[in-house]
Amino acid sequence: MKFSKRHVAKTITWRIIGTLDTLLLSWFISGDFSIGVQMGAYEMVTKMVLYYVHERVWFKSAIKSSNKRHILKTFSWRGVGTLDTIILGWIVTGNPLVGLKIGGAEVVTKMLLYFGHEKLWYRINFGLDRRNEKKRLNKLKN
Repeated sequence: MKFSKRHVAKTITWRIIGTLDTLLLSWFISGDFSIGVQMGAYEMVTKMVLYYVHERVWFKSAIKSSNKRHILKTFSWRGVGTLDTIILGWIVTGNPLVGLKIGGAEVVTKMLLYFGHEKLWYRINFGLDRRNEKKRLNKLKN
């Protein structure tokens, strides 16, 4: 798999936002700050790998409409992310119900945060040097 500086940067910025959200939700739901920290630490690893793969898959998508694309990406990522959170919450706390509660809360918070993150990155040209150069050349030819 080819590495992309854009996808690495998106992965890192999203993981910072996502980890803070997970830490806070896990802490509030479990009532234990150390569980929040553990969840944030474990998810830092699992989610970065899963998110990067998700980005690479979607980069090859033929869906051009930005709103449709962002909405579909939001739902597909949330499915992957929620399943990961539920499993990790169960492992960390030993209680599947706590994992379900954390995962359920994240469905709402993370979808809103992710949609905003996607819209922001859609406006940023970072890491799209070849694509921008190709557009410039096509304009010159026409």
